Amino acid sequence: MVAPGFSTSLPRTLLMCLISPLPVLALAALLPGTRHAEGIQARWLLRPRDGAEISVDSSRTLSDRRRTGLWLLFRVWFGAVVLALTVNAFSLAGELALAPFREGPLRVSGIRLLDSDSHLLGPLLVPPLVLALMWTVVAAGALDLRAARMFLSPSPAEQLAEVERRAEQLLERNRLAAELHDSIGHALTLAVLQAGAARQLAATDPAFVERALTVIEETGRRAMDDLERTVGILRDAPEGPRARPTLAELDSLLDNARIAGAPIIADITPRVEDIPSVVSREAYRILQEAVTNALRHAPGCAVAIDLNVDDACLELRVANPLLARTPVSSRPGGKGLQGVKERAVLLGGEINARPQGGHWIVEARLPLRLTL
Repeated sequence: MVAPGFSTSLPRTLLMCLISPLPVLALAALLPGTRHAEGIQARWLLRPRDGAEISVDSSRTLSDRRRTGLWLLFRVWFGAVVLALTVNAFSLAGELALAPFREGPLRVSGIRLLDSDSHLLGPLLVPPLVLALMWTVVAAGALDLRAARMFLSPSPAEQLAEVERRAEQLLERNRLAAELHDSIGHALTLAVLQAGAARQLAATDPAFVERALTVIEETGRRAMDDLERTVGILRDAPEGPRARPTLAELDSLLDNARIAGAPIIADITPRVEDIPSVVSREAYRILQEAVTNALRHAPGCAVAIDLNVDDACLELRVANPLLARTPVSSRPGGKGLQGVKERAVLLGGEINARPQGGHWIVEARLPLRLTL
């Protein structure tokens, strides 16, 4: 554009300035990283309220490259127009500011702006011109942002990937919340019950007080391990000091419930060790939540547990009496039951919690073979 230069015709020169960058822009748009670089610049310079409106991913499809090319074309052409307006506006402001010191009429690009007797008006026109230039720059920025949202917005595939990523994060948060609720809630329930019973029998049954303190200590350590493991997951750290409990630790769970004062009547199949680990972990949490609710809402009442395993599924049933002081409406809507239902659904199973014949019944059916 500088040497050997263009025609002396201004329209033809401007047309050549607009057409000549097209091959370079087309080649740049074909590079996958161009869209990534342009998205980062657009976010940094245009400052959208929601950065997700402008994608920073590289081009993956022909549509992404085409939209990137249109953005580059708009950016170059629109930038040239704004640059020309800015340079000429500053030049004009300088001419108007020095108009009183000129002789003869003031002409700009062949156009007479001020006559010889009107030169004193020149400096007075400078502030409105500067304000108009500032407004033009602001309006140009808003139009540039609108174009960036149009040409650099995430593609449908990227939007779907983002929705899936957010859904995964939400599921992970819900899973961690359920883990903390089940583990910490169970530990606190046992600790409160054991502490209350130990306080009442402190003077008459020292052996029971010792057993109660042992249970509080053990459940507290388990809760601390679960909490540390969950915090480690949140920090992207390796697995905590102990893995999630499974049905292999069922005896310890039932023994702690018995020490807490709940008679446990358990009918458990001897095939617990053959259950897949993921099913065993979730079944343990479901059973733990059912026992915790029984201890909380019906303390001292017998809890009947039936656990049966065949070649296809695991069937679990927990029943405890309903006390008159415990409103039935408060039972099914808690976060704990909601969490166990989510666990069962994720495994492709089903769970049902309901009052029946003066008892609160929790029934779960979990398949042993997971299907996608």
